[in-house]
Amino acid sequence: MLPWLPEHPIGFPAVETALDEPDGLLAAGGNLTPDWLLAAYRRGIFPWYSDGQPLLWWSPDPRMVLFPERIRVRRSLAKRLRNAGFDVTADRAFRDVIEACAAPRDGEPGTWITEAMRDAYCRLHALGAAHSIEVWHDARLVGGLYGIALGPVFFGESMFSRTADASKVALVSLAGAMQRGDGRLIDCQMHTPHLASLGAEDIARSTFVSYLDQWLDANPGEASGQQAAMPAASWSFAEIDATG
Repeated sequence: MLPWLPEHPIGFPAVETALDEPDGLLAAGGNLTPDWLLAAYRRGIFPWYSDGQPLLWWSPDPRMVLFPERIRVRRSLAKRLRNAGFDVTADRAFRDVIEACAAPRDGEPGTWITEAMRDAYCRLHALGAAHSIEVWHDARLVGGLYGIALGPVFFGESMFSRTADASKVALVSLAGAMQRGDGRLIDCQMHTPHLASLGAEDIARSTFVSYLDQWLDANPGEASGQQAAMPAASWSFAEIDATG
């Protein structure tokens, strides 16, 4: 039986209790406030649900991740990075990026990035935990991504492209900034061939959680219900923005 979480206090079941089918479904309920979301990410858990469903929390096994130094930039992408005239910025258009990511894709009837989710991540952005990378061409937003940055980890949420390779450009820019700082890991959540083509790989959930236990305080404020201090990103988003 799927656990139902009350709004107080903040707390999650052990990720090892998540269902095998559907893979990683852990619990329902709780809330989308910043303290709930930060507690979830620090434990390797993320929200994912559609309109008309309860708030659902997930921790799949295996977990797809990208080590920034292992990103794969093929020759055609490297050429576009040099010659396509893209400008890349950070945190200049967070709401626009998340709205673009929420737009229905071809062949898909709707979006999991509900209005409540958009508002929740905009609150995290205002607190300095959620960040966006924007890709521009002729002053038009053509691609980007957003997610949560805590310490050396970037928890990727979604990306979009309005022109070829624009989301890849955003990811390459993020990975580069993380390599130049002390970034260790980009969480891609679930396996996709697109991310695998860029160098992302599947690792065991237990390995992923061990990284978080090593790098982050994985149980912030759960006993007291208080929002814990956020570890700042260990690389510079300002560096990305300065190039735009």
